[in-house]
Amino acid sequence: MEIKEISLKNGVALGIKVELPNAPFLMIKGDKGFIMCGYLDIKAAEKLKDVAAKIKGVSDFVDILDGEITDVTTEAEKLGILKGMKGREALEKLVGK
Repeated sequence: MEIKEISLKNGVALGIKVELPNAPFLMIKGDKGFIMCGYLDIKAAEKLKDVAAKIKGVSDFVDILDGEITDVTTEAEKLGILKGMKGREALEKLVGK
């Protein structure tokens, strides 16, 4: 398992990586919500009213920062996180006050 602080303009997020047999589990968590790899069940996150976004096909934190959001919850949309947005831009909306 790897845990890493990720510095952004608006604050710091926490990256979590777990090596699994076929692909890594990746998540970067901010103060208001999180971005996760393809393991994220967006329907479950929506049901729980999480501020969450998904980026598919990632293998490390850089991939999440540089990747494009493929799915978002309604609560994430309320913060201005949209499909097609880069992960870094979305994370800036998830950190800080």
